[in-house]
Amino acid sequence: MAVTRTDVETALERIEIPGGGNLVSRDMVRALHIEDGKVRFVIEAPNPEAARAMEPLRAAAERCVAALDGVSTVSVALTAHGPSEQKPAPSLKVGGHPKPQAEPLKPAGVDRILVVGSGKGGVGKSTVSSNLAVALAKQGRKVGLLDADIYGPSQPRMMGVSKRPASPDGKTIEPLHAHGVTLMSIGLMMDPDKAVVWRGPMLMGALQQMLGQVNWGELDVLIVDLPPGTGDVQLTLCQRAVLTGAIIVSTPQDVALLDARKAIDMFNTLKTPILGMIENMSSFHCPNCGHETHIFGHGGVAAEAEKLGVPLLAQLPIDLDTRLAGDGGAPVATGDGPVAEAYAQLADRLVKGGMA
Repeated sequence: MAVTRTDVETALERIEIPGGGNLVSRDMVRALHIEDGKVRFVIEAPNPEAARAMEPLRAAAERCVAALDGVSTVSVALTAHGPSEQKPAPSLKVGGHPKPQAEPLKPAGVDRILVVGSGKGGVGKSTVSSNLAVALAKQGRKVGLLDADIYGPSQPRMMGVSKRPASPDGKTIEPLHAHGVTLMSIGLMMDPDKAVVWRGPMLMGALQQMLGQVNWGELDVLIVDLPPGTGDVQLTLCQRAVLTGAIIVSTPQDVALLDARKAIDMFNTLKTPILGMIENMSSFHCPNCGHETHIFGHGGVAAEAEKLGVPLLAQLPIDLDTRLAGDGGAPVATGDGPVAEAYAQLADRLVKGGMA
């Protein structure tokens, strides 16, 4: 007979914790997943110090679940909920459950919020977000960049920042600044080598904190780099935040466009205006011979934008400098050249259109 979630939780209730209670009653079991007899879950300790002392408890939980009928394999990971005592600032419990809030999610002092989304990963959405933020800042706009990709935050690397944000009062987070852009990312609050193993409510709590508890200051526009897909983060932002609109990034090939259409449908369903589409990796110019080739096809996003009746905001090339600049922490838009000029034109179009 197949093992059920109830079977696993009943077994884990037998694992007592020093100080009283068990794994289930103390709400320490996270990301429980059961498929074809394979059981995976996470034990979340209150802090890293407690996690280091809980290895015997983790092993006991693994043995207990493995003994259940219908279980073929068990994988149990240990993680910690909060920062270690050696890194007390900011003294905020990042990733807790969201607090009840009647008012819309809109930071004070922020004029417009643009979300940059895609239906799938790997299309360069984060690269577009960071370079667009820099390009807007170069045009004199006051720009913020929120890395809302909780599971895969990349903006700290792309923007060249790694300092841990401060929290002087334990309530407000002071963001970082780079290339004229005000920046906040969950990647600045966590160990960069550790995976974020959180359930949906914890993601929403972190997102609420990064919007409402960060001292964004006065901004003309806040650019939100969304995670791929159509999940909890997108749903919460569209339903709870006051958004100016969404920009969809896709590469030209059909596989990417299949997922981009789903993202567009999600924004339409949630009544979030689509400001336009960007065709990324549209062409490649050989630096040696100057030949232009279309690695991922060409014009697919333009055709899709025309079909949907939304603007094609830009067709951005793929080149080595863009990759090197992102890895090096200085987006290509900070310099000069054809790609930087393409981002400058994109920023100018958004500013003149009243979108940024």
